[in-house]
Amino acid sequence: MKLILLAAGLAIGAVHAQDHRVPVVVELFTSEGCSSCPPAEQMLLRLADRQPVAGARIIPLEEHVDYWNQLGWTDPFSSAIYRARQNDYATRLFFTDNIYTPQIVVGGQVGFSGGNGKRAQEEIVHAIQAQSVAVDLKAAADRTDADLVDLTVQVTNLKNTKLHNSNVFLAVTESGLSTNVGSGENAGRMLWHAPVVRSFGVIGKLDSKGANGGQIVNTMRLPQQWQRQNLRVVVFVQERDSYKITGAGTTDLQ
Repeated sequence: MKLILLAAGLAIGAVHAQDHRVPVVVELFTSEGCSSCPPAEQMLLRLADRQPVAGARIIPLEEHVDYWNQLGWTDPFSSAIYRARQNDYATRLFFTDNIYTPQIVVGGQVGFSGGNGKRAQEEIVHAIQAQSVAVDLKAAADRTDADLVDLTVQVTNLKNTKLHNSNVFLAVTESGLSTNVGSGENAGRMLWHAPVVRSFGVIGKLDSKGANGGQIVNTMRLPQQWQRQNLRVVVFVQERDSYKITGAGTTDLQ
């Protein structure tokens, strides 16, 4: 089930940061049908839980691709959206037609094998330097409907330099998810996941003149089957030409 977007608006203004670490988005392209993926997911989960890189707030996005579904197991979290995103990275950034799982992409710039935890930490250090905008989020329960969440987004140009044409993405993640896999390469295994992306999409745009070319959602309806206490919302800004993620923010949805 997809997230329902109900209303929108973008505020460009001051950020009242309480966490001085720099948010770094770490994407993992994975599948429950892939036998080499569970160790990579556990590595991502450790990065998220332990936050081992000084100065960085690691934001994990576990994105389940759908191209393994024809090989014996249909991943319940898979979507063509994540296959398309991984393919865009491959063809437009890495200049290859080879896509694979598990694959980690750090900060929208560097892709490598999802099992390489040492390199992941090294690339997170580099990604800290790429952050040029701050994204501040605040979420509150809607007073009229318990299934609605009001989300306020603020974006600030930290370096007062020219903004590049960028997309603003919204992802909702759910932690604590597990699956008893019945067939395929992981048949008979209970898989525990890092925060899984449940909903994902572009919700706004920033242009090179610093003006808002789109909209940011501020009210969301959450499917009741998602465990509210395990949900987080992530908003990040990604340049359309270089794919560099220049800023991110996250908050829980309890």
